[in-house]
Amino acid sequence: MKRNKILITGGAGFIGSNLALKLVSCGAEVVVLDNLSEQVHGEEYTDSSLFTSIKDKVDFIHGTVQCRDDWIQALSGVDTVVHLAAETGTGQSMYEIEKYTDININGTSIFLDILANESHNVSKMIVASSRSIYGEGKYHCTVHGDVYPKERVVGNMKNGDFEVKCPVCKGRLKLCATDESSDIHPSSIYGITKQVQEQMFMLMGRSLGIDSVALRFQNVYGPGQSLSNPYTGILSIFSTSILNGNDINIFEDGLESRDFVYIDDVVDSIVLSIFNEEAKGHVFNVGSGVNTNVLAVAEKLITNYASNSKVKVTYNFRVGDIRHNYACLNLIKDKLNFTPKVDFDTGINKFCDWVKQQEVKLDRYQHSIEEMKSKGLYK
Repeated sequence: MKRNKILITGGAGFIGSNLALKLVSCGAEVVVLDNLSEQVHGEEYTDSSLFTSIKDKVDFIHGTVQCRDDWIQALSGVDTVVHLAAETGTGQSMYEIEKYTDININGTSIFLDILANESHNVSKMIVASSRSIYGEGKYHCTVHGDVYPKERVVGNMKNGDFEVKCPVCKGRLKLCATDESSDIHPSSIYGITKQVQEQMFMLMGRSLGIDSVALRFQNVYGPGQSLSNPYTGILSIFSTSILNGNDINIFEDGLESRDFVYIDDVVDSIVLSIFNEEAKGHVFNVGSGVNTNVLAVAEKLITNYASNSKVKVTYNFRVGDIRHNYACLNLIKDKLNFTPKVDFDTGINKFCDWVKQQEVKLDRYQHSIEEMKSKGLYK
């Protein structure tokens, strides 16, 4: 089916702006609804490279998903909605609970309420979900088979034991790729809000006869990522610290791992979900399918920046963080023929080359740590 007019909420953000430019290059008419958050765009959004990259290429609406009138204006004539607008960041969500639930859940509910109760042209909708809804990923126990551990025990972590244990026998586990049928048990407020968003989207899509797709993104990175946001995106956070001449303080023992997926691959997954009818009704993991530990990330960045910064393993930890998670991509490969094209070494080189051309931002990371300390969420 041809998609004539596409709304991207959060379309001036990192993922959204890249998606908007891709869709415009494909000949689509694009509408963007974005509140131009200071945390993402800085104090003067008119100077934001993300915003300026799209402002003359899309129909831009400066508004918020918390406002019904903004939604109604943005939906005029739209047949496809890509809902990216959300508050992000695991740590921050644990003490800004009202803000995260209001934007992520209530903002979504306003949209779905409009679809249920007012006239519209929407025939397809895609929501940005998150790997955070899984909490800890999938593991294998030699005795009990595949298991899905819940939150780690704080007492163990205080003693420097950060690995997850079998929920049945408390034995050692082997990490596996997390597939879409894995247990859902988020360990942060952010993860809960993304789970609810996804469930609302898929339920109402089925109920209203609207093609719906949920994309569970892993850790997205690449050129254009905010370098001033100290709450999300460790490549950006570490880069800003390094370029300010500061050392890198790593949580836990540095061996916690994530699946880092390059921005171009994420955009490709959304475009496929928009235009491929095989996506209808599915929930897909979107990642690289490879896990990389945080210590290796820090060391690669220091090397790329030719920095003298030191890596300090603190053994501190944040309540709500997970140990490991990486995506099984079998379903999205089978249904949409999606295969990530950019490996981590290539992607981090591209990211660092871009960062070197940017103005060095104020390092506010320690401020974010102090906020968590004050709430008792940093141990």
